[in-house]
Amino acid sequence: MSTLQVLPPSAGYGIVIGIGVLFALFMLSLTWLQNRYTSFSTHQAEEFNTASRSVKPGLISAGIVSSWTWSATLLTSSTFAYEYGVCGPMWYAATGTLQILLFGLIAIKIKTNAPGAHTMPEIVLARHGKWAHITYLYYGLATNMLVGACLVLGGAQVVGALTGMNVYAASFLIPAVVAVYVIAGGLRSTFIADYTHTVILFIAILVFGFLVTATSDLVGSPGKLYELLVAASDKMPIDRNTGGSYLAFRSVGGLIFACDLFVAGFTTVWLDQAYWQRAIASKPETSVKAYILGGIAWYGIPFGFATIMGLGCAALTGDPRFPTYPNPLTTEQVGAGLSAPATAIALLGKGGAVLILVLLFMAVTSSTSAELIAVSSLLTFDVYKTYYRPDTDSQTLVKVSHWGIALYALVLAVFCCILNAAGISLTWVLTVLGVIVGGAALPVGMILLWEPMSTVAAICAPWIGFICGVTVWFVTAYKRSGTIDVSSTGDTTNALAGNLASFGTGLVMAVALSYAFPKKCQPPPTAIAGVVVTDSSPDILHDEADKAGTEKSTLPLADESPAPRNELIDYLESNEVEPMDPVLAKKGARIAWVANGIFCLGAVVLVPFTLFGSEYIYSRPFFTGWVVVAFIWIWISVLICVVWPVMESLGALRGITTGVWVDLRSLAGSASKRRSETV
Repeated sequence: MSTLQVLPPSAGYGIVIGIGVLFALFMLSLTWLQNRYTSFSTHQAEEFNTASRSVKPGLISAGIVSSWTWSATLLTSSTFAYEYGVCGPMWYAATGTLQILLFGLIAIKIKTNAPGAHTMPEIVLARHGKWAHITYLYYGLATNMLVGACLVLGGAQVVGALTGMNVYAASFLIPAVVAVYVIAGGLRSTFIADYTHTVILFIAILVFGFLVTATSDLVGSPGKLYELLVAASDKMPIDRNTGGSYLAFRSVGGLIFACDLFVAGFTTVWLDQAYWQRAIASKPETSVKAYILGGIAWYGIPFGFATIMGLGCAALTGDPRFPTYPNPLTTEQVGAGLSAPATAIALLGKGGAVLILVLLFMAVTSSTSAELIAVSSLLTFDVYKTYYRPDTDSQTLVKVSHWGIALYALVLAVFCCILNAAGISLTWVLTVLGVIVGGAALPVGMILLWEPMSTVAAICAPWIGFICGVTVWFVTAYKRSGTIDVSSTGDTTNALAGNLASFGTGLVMAVALSYAFPKKCQPPPTAIAGVVVTDSSPDILHDEADKAGTEKSTLPLADESPAPRNELIDYLESNEVEPMDPVLAKKGARIAWVANGIFCLGAVVLVPFTLFGSEYIYSRPFFTGWVVVAFIWIWISVLICVVWPVMESLGALRGITTGVWVDLRSLAGSASKRRSETV
């Protein structure tokens, strides 16, 4: 059994339902304040699905961090550290941050070439036509389903393991409570929820950090943690680590898992509509800064948390207060991501279990809220509006978005129940995710970033990558393990073969097919306001085509007669939603390339591979410095994600506070007048 039950089932239901309902009520109150005291109304489709494209960089950064802080970020990174030692936290952080930084380049292209787009497939439709649109709509929905499974399944299984709560009930309740406030508040509510969740998340991380490094009688200092890890290395040596040590960065198994995560990370960022939606919602001049700082801030979470909780799990295994003492965690418990919860229980007992559950609940619900609004946007704009009612009004789009959120929450819950019944864990889904959808990860970015990308390449490369990836995955699993089942397909080496085949084939075929079949489909300007078909015409704003057979033509230029008006065009023009200034775009791209180059050279290549190649086993002073750096990075993340959004939003907060105060005074005056009239 993968249980570490230290709390009754009522505690699980209390956290999932009680905290979920309280948070939903809190978010509903904030949405009411926004609608009453600001110019943004959630009854308009542009506000509901794109937050009126006005979100400031600090809140975008916090949203990026929150969206990328899954239950897997906390659980799998700790498992990574527990299984492979000190290399785990750095590999996890490095292979997950690079994609965020690179997405800053895509954000610039969105603001430059598609300022009025709502979704990723809309942009594909404008550039390469219907069949490409259908292809990337499928991959977008598939990615969101797998990402949602990583979130909800991981959270439900841990809640079930620690409290005995029914996993199937948790799988339905977690997305349900999140859907309530997302339906009410739309995309902006997810940003506010992201921020609130992130504040609570950092409080919990800092509590555990101070316990392990300063105050706990079990550990209490980096030096004591070092001693415990030396002892653990003697009792439980790690296979294929230098000297079997937890303190050796050279870990063959860790490097293989890092490659799996690298492919999965590209897939779950570049194909996830949630990240495109944050780029769309950001202000053009600050989108690059938001993604760069968001990536830097996110790095600190798995690096710091896994260093503390994953290595802490190995260090405390021999302590009588460890929940499975005198035995280490079983393979099933490790696969379920229970290394961090086991550390929390050893440190604080039942209080640690409660704190880790709250921490995971915040991570799961904040990320799930982003997935809910992302999928609803795909269903609203890429299914309903594109193929069913292209001329629909804003209020109808909002209603369709509401139904899309409810539908996705229900389907996701059922999908997680099926995975759990099949014995599939969070770690398995994360390990093989790149095999299933990785073939489209790079082609979707190349559609915007690489001008020669042809229509044939855009359509065929993902499917060829998928076929090759699955074939290599199954063949490798059968050849190495003798069978094809959950265990063999979830093996990191077997999955790596499939991940690299899918990811690499998608890239190679995108390039090869673009040169072999260079023609680009020139689709008519369909229902995509503000999406520019080519890079050479950034000032053209496409009108919407009538589905019943409107003649195919672009909007006229300035010297031609005016085009028929429609709501989206009116919104885009009245709010000055126009292509990003070319000078700013070029400057932003230069900053993004420099930031990516420095990060890739330092954090992905130079530091980890130098440590890997040296076969160095950390000394006490070096390990102490390592822990201190991880802890400092957490504080840098706090400044970016907690302090910065408040500082940049002081004006809006003052405006809301003033509005509330005026209303309260008015109510008080009315009450006083009624009393005087009565007397």
